[in-house]
Amino acid sequence: MPKNSKVVKRELDDEVIESVKDLLSNEDSSDDAFKKSELMVDDQEEKDVDVEEGSDVEDERPAWNSKLQYILAQVGFSVGLGNVWRFPYLCQKNGGGAYLVPYLILLLIIGIPLFFLELAVGQRIRRGSIGVWNYISPKLGGIGFASCVVCFFVALYYNVIIGWSLFYFSQSFQHPLPWDQCPLVKNASHTFVEPECEKSSATTYYWYREALNISSSLSESGGLNWKMTICLLAAWVMVCLAMIKGIQSSGKIMYFSSLFPYVVLLCFLIRGLLLNGSVDGIRHMFTPKLEIMLEPKVWREAATQVFFALGLGFGGVIAFSSYNKRDNNCHFDAVLVSFINFFTSVLATLVVFAVLGFKANIINEKCVIQNSEKILKLLKMGNLSQDMIPHHINFSSMTAEDYNLVYDIIQKVKEEEFDSLGLKSCQIEDELNKAVQGTGLAFIAFTEAMTHFPASPFWSVMFFLMLVNLGLGSMFGTIEGIITPIVDTFKVRKEILTVICCLVAFFIGLIFVQRSGNYFVTMFDDYSATLPLLIVVILENVAVIRIYGIDKFMEDLKDMLGFSPSQYYYYMWKYVSPFVLLCLLVASIVQMGLSPPGYNAWIEDTATEEFHSYPTWAMIVCISLMVLAILPVPIVFMVRRCNLIDDSSGSLASVSYKRGRIIKEPVNLEGDNTSLIHGKSPSEVPSPNFGKNIYRKQTGSPTLDTAPNGRYGIGYLMADMPDMPESDL
Repeated sequence: MPKNSKVVKRELDDEVIESVKDLLSNEDSSDDAFKKSELMVDDQEEKDVDVEEGSDVEDERPAWNSKLQYILAQVGFSVGLGNVWRFPYLCQKNGGGAYLVPYLILLLIIGIPLFFLELAVGQRIRRGSIGVWNYISPKLGGIGFASCVVCFFVALYYNVIIGWSLFYFSQSFQHPLPWDQCPLVKNASHTFVEPECEKSSATTYYWYREALNISSSLSESGGLNWKMTICLLAAWVMVCLAMIKGIQSSGKIMYFSSLFPYVVLLCFLIRGLLLNGSVDGIRHMFTPKLEIMLEPKVWREAATQVFFALGLGFGGVIAFSSYNKRDNNCHFDAVLVSFINFFTSVLATLVVFAVLGFKANIINEKCVIQNSEKILKLLKMGNLSQDMIPHHINFSSMTAEDYNLVYDIIQKVKEEEFDSLGLKSCQIEDELNKAVQGTGLAFIAFTEAMTHFPASPFWSVMFFLMLVNLGLGSMFGTIEGIITPIVDTFKVRKEILTVICCLVAFFIGLIFVQRSGNYFVTMFDDYSATLPLLIVVILENVAVIRIYGIDKFMEDLKDMLGFSPSQYYYYMWKYVSPFVLLCLLVASIVQMGLSPPGYNAWIEDTATEEFHSYPTWAMIVCISLMVLAILPVPIVFMVRRCNLIDDSSGSLASVSYKRGRIIKEPVNLEGDNTSLIHGKSPSEVPSPNFGKNIYRKQTGSPTLDTAPNGRYGIGYLMADMPDMPESDL
């Protein structure tokens, strides 16, 4: 009998071993992920693995290769073309150095707190904008879709600007530069300067006629500009290749695209300070006009600039931070990136006004020479007396100071008939007071200044390559704000989605490379983003602070960061930031209502810009852009409110594996006291009813029993663990 008992025992052991082998052989990839996480309990470099419920494959979220790469990505996204051609203009227009005061105050009130909020929710929930707001409140899930729509609208025309920069970059490899002189026109009898160019300037003519070949109105399409079409295609190919692998490919490019602009700006600053007149430009820039600082318009424009400079509401900030570890110090990142952005704007302003001071000095010298010749003619004709001219004045080498002295004397002596003399004052300040922004600064004013540089082609190449890199850095974040949420939500392949997105955007973007395309760029820039983004960020603030709860959110941050954030953020998020955002929204609506909707059209005959009102169909397009951008918010709210879609379908709930435990993260947190960071501890989660099922293949059983809490027994290792420690998530 002992022998038989041994045989029976061996057979039973073989049966158990066989059933275990069969069970393990049928485990899916989710069980593999679980086993790996269980075996890595003592590994100090653990990986957070998120597996979608019902997924057959492990979905390990990509991560940044280093903290530096992540910071450069955020800096590249926030520091864009606006820092170079918008911030200097606002400084000049709104009180010079005094403008920095309201800008810094608003940066501390709305900029850093809201930037910190987006970084925190993206880093913790580890989803794009759609997943984040679905997670916090499914009824406000439309916020994420609205962000995607705005990102798409902005990407359509932003890449056109990169295309323009590529065109100028390609034309910079020649000496002299093609926009250095007005072109000559030959006919049968003689040669003359192009009239359109003669009435304006060489750089202005090149921009409007050679580069854009612009039409006279929005309604006059004029067909495609093939030069710009090719440049737009090249820009989208660059974006597609950089983004096709997500942060694995774009992250490496960030080292160049984010750092190169700083190298160029520093080179331009050093070169600019060595130019004659640069100090005049910088002095003019930073001379504070305190009386202007008190105007409400200055604060509104400063708040708008802070808002858009950091990329709030686009979804790119959330997307980039979602690839971080959950214990990353996102508070430090928010402060660092915000101040890097601010100091970059100041650096760009120094460069711009050093160069514009040099340009103003050249124009002023020409003005002095031309008006000195007029004075000599008036002296010869007897209209002016030689006695009124000081003896030390030498008309052959007239300085600006000497000319101003003579000008003042003539103005006093010939007070009544002075206007008929046709003399100009020739003040550098008058030239510097001509506010220029946007494409007018980059492609006309700055370009004209560079033609006077020694080795001007080199500086032109550097400048437009810098613009390309600044644009690409912002485009990476904008496209990431589209791709990441869609991939996280609908589980499509990132490579395929990226290619489709870029192709669709290119073909829609052809409207911007018509001869009237520049007018459409202005339309989209004015109406597609401003109001929708303000509404999106206000709703983000409401979702986290009111619906989720400010106290609970502060506890979440303490657990995630390892320290309690300052109470300063508590009061900013709860009271100050929402109030300032609402005031900014109202002020923007009022400003939009008071400003006549229209655009500046280039008139070829007069070689000047002329304001045109939008036709009816264009007004419909403008309104449609704003409505389409914000429409997902009420649609998703009504769908969720009326239960038109089952919450369980397409759920974003996920199972996180860590330290050999399974933590269920539900999507719908409404009415749930669960913390974003802590989650429910396993002791608080209802235990699954395992019954008598022992999850083993019985002899002769053709199929594998399915475990009650997962596919093929995904939770069987948790069956007899009544006292599991609290999750350290």
